[in-house]
Amino acid sequence: MAHIALEEGIPGIVGAFAFRPETARPMRELAEVLLRGPSTLTSAERESIAAFVSSRNECRFCQLSHSAAAAEHLGGEESHYALIESIKADPASANISPKLRALLQIAGKVRESGRQVTQEDVAGARRLGATDLEIHDTILIAAAFCMYNRYVDGLATWQPEDPVSYRPMGKRMAEEGYLRARG
Repeated sequence: MAHIALEEGIPGIVGAFAFRPETARPMRELAEVLLRGPSTLTSAERESIAAFVSSRNECRFCQLSHSAAAAEHLGGEESHYALIESIKADPASANISPKLRALLQIAGKVRESGRQVTQEDVAGARRLGATDLEIHDTILIAAAFCMYNRYVDGLATWQPEDPVSYRPMGKRMAEEGYLRARG
């Protein structure tokens, strides 16, 4: 049960957004820019960073919905879902580019404290081909998802139990983005 009077049956952040639409708008706009806007990182890579940070923050709603969005950006096959699960479980052994692995390492440090990111982390990501914009956006995705995760869990929003039920959400997020009014 949510800590405040959120509309029943609306999952996770969507329920919180419905409660206070005026704060939802800029948060949705930020997600749209970070996860779907122009970038040399694919939307699947950016959604993977969001899912990874959310999994480390133990935010069930965000990690499952953004995992599904990442998998859908890759094509929505079972193998894509398995890849995203492997990234969350252990990026060091996941079948991803060395650049994405380095960016996930940075994102993981941001999740703990932005001060943990070192010049060596950034230099290592650059050596693997990461641009300043990709490093910037990785750090901002990680920081933003710490906020989104704490928003969802701090309000004790309702969240579906079945992980498969997040797949339609992920598909909508991948296809329609974050600026839609609800759902």
